[in-house]
Amino acid sequence: MSQMKAVSAEPFGLKRDGGGLAAGIKILEKELKRVSLDTVLAKANRVMVRKGSAGAGAFATMRPKPVDWYSFDAGDNATREWYPQGLTCASDAGIGGSAFVVSWYHTPGSGAERGVRLSFLNTATLRYRHVLLVRAGADGNIAPINIHAGGVAWYGNLLYVADTTRGLRVFDTQQIFEIDGDGTETIGRKGDVYEAFGYRYVMPQTDAWTTTSGTVRFSFAAVDRSTAPDTLVSGEYVDTAGTVGRVARWPLTEAGILNAPAGGVVKAVDAHALPADKIQGALSHEGTWYLSQTAGSTGNGTLIVVGDTVRRRPYPVGPEDLTCVRDRRTLWSVSEFAGRRTVYGVPL
Repeated sequence: MSQMKAVSAEPFGLKRDGGGLAAGIKILEKELKRVSLDTVLAKANRVMVRKGSAGAGAFATMRPKPVDWYSFDAGDNATREWYPQGLTCASDAGIGGSAFVVSWYHTPGSGAERGVRLSFLNTATLRYRHVLLVRAGADGNIAPINIHAGGVAWYGNLLYVADTTRGLRVFDTQQIFEIDGDGTETIGRKGDVYEAFGYRYVMPQTDAWTTTSGTVRFSFAAVDRSTAPDTLVSGEYVDTAGTVGRVARWPLTEAGILNAPAGGVVKAVDAHALPADKIQGALSHEGTWYLSQTAGSTGNGTLIVVGDTVRRRPYPVGPEDLTCVRDRRTLWSVSEFAGRRTVYGVPL
């Protein structure tokens, strides 16, 4: 029996709220070139370092140690303008390949608000590319999406991005557009061309699911492919000592859409109290829960494994969202702080 304490799932209702998004995307389809995810990966313009030095020291105390890790390039590892948060992978999506997706949020005070970007990483080629998330207005103009993006989950062609106080925003890997302008300081339609802060590709938001209670936070996201049906996981980061957050799971259709009845509200199939505070990521797989706990920017984190017992395993500084590569039976996370940014995997 799992040591995760069940709590009421009633507050965890989500209502579909994608009205108005389709109109803007239709205009983008007329004015910009739509490209495939394969094209984005094939034209990846940044290089990762496998088992780079950014991770070597950070993993010294880990037991078991990572089976593999990938460091971002020097600029992305050092920047304090962007911070990585969410992590998901092709195994979550149910597709082949060795792709990972990392969400980053733009920090306040770092110039014009640039919102959220996703890094699409191909660990087979050691290359990756950033894609900017945008909202397309009814007139086809685009703007950044200013959220924390603490988690991302990939299922089929859909990407669910956590929106802390509202719920989940949805993006589609079949809706990626190539920007035709070269401006690096502005975003939007400028005369006959589009600009997006120098990003070559953008993904417009295609859908949204908003909380019906307003009492739930969405701090991270994951996919559980061991439930029937498959479920989307999200939960709450709480940093108040002695207070813990909750985690819930919602049913998915085969197409990856939240399985809402005719009324449009999908209820969580279950919810649990987290066993500790400062949880940055949660994943359930084959009846076991894996939880990443942070200790701030200087202390080592903890991987809490909850099944019939509760085990605590050493984790590096700044662990974030969690994902699972099922055929390798590995659990992956991303570290957020400058100088330590790696995507790393440990045995389940």
